[in-house]
Amino acid sequence: MITEYAFIEKGNQTSSDFILLGLLPPNRTGLLLMILFIFLFFVAFFGNSGMIYLICVDPRLHTPMYFLLSQLSFMDLMYISNTVPKMAFNFLSGQKRISFVGCGVQSFFFVTIACSEGLLLASMAYDRFVAICHPLHYPIRMSKRMCVKMIIGCWILGSVHSLAHIIYAFHIPYCKSRAINHFLCEVPSMLPLACMDTRVYEYVIFMSTCLFLLFPFLGISASYGRVLFAVSQMRSKEGRKKAFTTCSTHLTVVTFYYAPFVYTYFQPSKLRSPEEDKILAVFYTILTPMLNPIIYSLRNKEVLRAMSRVLGMISSMKKR
Repeated sequence: MITEYAFIEKGNQTSSDFILLGLLPPNRTGLLLMILFIFLFFVAFFGNSGMIYLICVDPRLHTPMYFLLSQLSFMDLMYISNTVPKMAFNFLSGQKRISFVGCGVQSFFFVTIACSEGLLLASMAYDRFVAICHPLHYPIRMSKRMCVKMIIGCWILGSVHSLAHIIYAFHIPYCKSRAINHFLCEVPSMLPLACMDTRVYEYVIFMSTCLFLLFPFLGISASYGRVLFAVSQMRSKEGRKKAFTTCSTHLTVVTFYYAPFVYTYFQPSKLRSPEEDKILAVFYTILTPMLNPIIYSLRNKEVLRAMSRVLGMISSMKKR
């Protein structure tokens, strides 16, 4: 393995391309795992696409909560489409290279979606907080105009933050090697290849992670803390059950999303191994986008009812 990549790197010295070493070994086990990842990709693709379609065509789901949920599905769709196709192509073709521009584009979308999704999850937590703790103010605080502003704000902040990092990271001189020990172009995995001291920039990454992941997470925790307290005071058992179900669904998604990021980005790089980073990246780039539509559909009666209505409409149209 070392000899193979040494040969690739030797032939790549005059090229600006990077080499993605990948996640899976080039053997039968690796092939089986890649087939599994491709299967999960299609599950995530059709699951998130189906959720977006369902929310668009069913008028009963035209509410702020489901409008935000459709954006979450759209982000997850972009998330997994940004990583798995290139990962599968490199593994099946035996090619490891990714162009300098391609690496920059992949990094840009990865950081943009990661930051935007963290902010969107905080917006969804705020939506549930207003709906349960201030129901009379809900039509004003969570109007369609406000939802659009929140979503646009998530995308703009995520894009600007990502662009700043990508411009800086891709102006760093990389002279030690061009082999990135990952299956995607992630900025922290590129820094060990730099031929300059990057400790200050690593601190900047840590601070920006706090800004876009830790602070939204604290906001989510505060919102759901207030929500759970308000729910516990409800007299109606049915209302308590419905509120707990909705909140537990959101909290499950938040946990799946934040746990790998926190472990990866809040630990010093010296305490982590590239293998750990790659395995954790599988969670937030493949598993979470695949699980989100399943969690929301199986634990949400309104989504299940909408699904049955749409399937009924499609079957009746076919009979005609």
